[in-house]
Amino acid sequence: MSTAMTASEVHRQYAEVAAAFRKLIPDPSLRLAYGRQVDGYLRQYALGVWQADNASSISPRHVEFYNAIWTPGNPVPSALYWEVASGVANFDLFQPPAFFADLRRYDRMKGTSLARHFADDLTLLLLLFAAVDGVVSESEAGFVNACNDVLLELCDRDGLRSDRPAIRADQFTAPKPSTSAPAAPKQEAAPAARKEDRPPEEPEPTLEELLEQLDELCGLDKVKKDVKSLINLVKVRKLREEAGLPVPPMSLHLVFMGNPGTGKTTVARLLAKIYHAVGVLSKGQLVEVDRSGLVAGFVGQTALKTQEAVQKAIGGVLFIDEAYALVNADNANDFGHEAIEVILKNMEDHRKDLIVIVAGYTDRMEQFIHANPGLESRFNKYFFFEDYDGKQLMEIFRSMCEKNGYTLSQEGERFMEKDLQELYEERDENFGNARDVRNLFEQAVARQADRVSQLEGPTRGQLMELRPEDLGEEAPEKEGEP
Repeated sequence: MSTAMTASEVHRQYAEVAAAFRKLIPDPSLRLAYGRQVDGYLRQYALGVWQADNASSISPRHVEFYNAIWTPGNPVPSALYWEVASGVANFDLFQPPAFFADLRRYDRMKGTSLARHFADDLTLLLLLFAAVDGVVSESEAGFVNACNDVLLELCDRDGLRSDRPAIRADQFTAPKPSTSAPAAPKQEAAPAARKEDRPPEEPEPTLEELLEQLDELCGLDKVKKDVKSLINLVKVRKLREEAGLPVPPMSLHLVFMGNPGTGKTTVARLLAKIYHAVGVLSKGQLVEVDRSGLVAGFVGQTALKTQEAVQKAIGGVLFIDEAYALVNADNANDFGHEAIEVILKNMEDHRKDLIVIVAGYTDRMEQFIHANPGLESRFNKYFFFEDYDGKQLMEIFRSMCEKNGYTLSQEGERFMEKDLQELYEERDENFGNARDVRNLFEQAVARQADRVSQLEGPTRGQLMELRPEDLGEEAPEKEGEP
């Protein structure tokens, strides 16, 4: 790979490799899924190759190569320079394509080797993209090998062996003059380090410890009750399964409704861990996204972007904040609808190891759920997060002080109780609950720093104390500092 190729040659070789592999797939539905998805994934992986080489040296040739990655019957890309450069700069982690899990599943059933064959083809294609400047650098080869390792590790995990060694990128490398290329990006599923090199892992929290954390949250009495009821339902279902009793179908996907700052994300993170503790989820991580994390700005990329978010969430919870933003009633062709369809498909494909929680304002979330029949059928459990009242807001403020090493003077305590009660009573659609309290706390800390910095040798107590003038009340007209 030492001779620079033209974009038309790249397109021809790419289309030939993709078409040849497609013909190897016996199953029609799997063949169709591969044909529809492969171009989008390979364009993303090309961005990763170029980032590994030198993300700051994107040229018009890179754009030509990117637009050459398509197969007959699929849309022909027409990306501009800024789109490719931005894509290279923002490439994050290599994620196996969605159809790769289907290839492995088919291999396990039929004794074929489609998954390992695809891993070899991917290596060859990524080397093809790496040769945009005529050579394959060591950093590019490192990235390609890391991608290949991710796929082969999944094959090994499924017991899919091969009678021949995998293709490695190292044999195609050439040194790059005057370039100190960065190392290949981190791979989320890269081969694990040796056990003796790993730091000791913290023990996972028990269900009892997680429920204690839930109880420690301020307010949310109804939500806490609903969560515990849901856990009981899950535990009894598992006991019935173990006893050989019938278990009616049940959706564990949830709708969180309420204003900002009411603890929706915190509860979702705890729920992910709780689901893991009771054996519903294999990992228990929370992946938080909103519309910007799912929807792309041009055709063909939303499905890929959404699929990447879902892949990170498998084994845990995908938390979609302000989910109603995915539905644009004025534009039926809005890309948000495509994101919803990808999410719904994955909820079905990974129903045993993926839970989706959608969140947002109460009225808008009701409109969102009713905008798509698939959403209505999968989301039938609703948790309502009420606004914090004045006393609860004050409890949150005190906890922030305690956690960060601050104290309230008696006058400051009275001032803050009155101020937060007024904040609650005069709340409007912009009321931010705990977020507003955090803003007030941060402002108080900044004012206190300005005041204490004028003191000569402040005591420990003075460094910690928040007074009314720090909390927003005008300072008393006194000379000096008591």
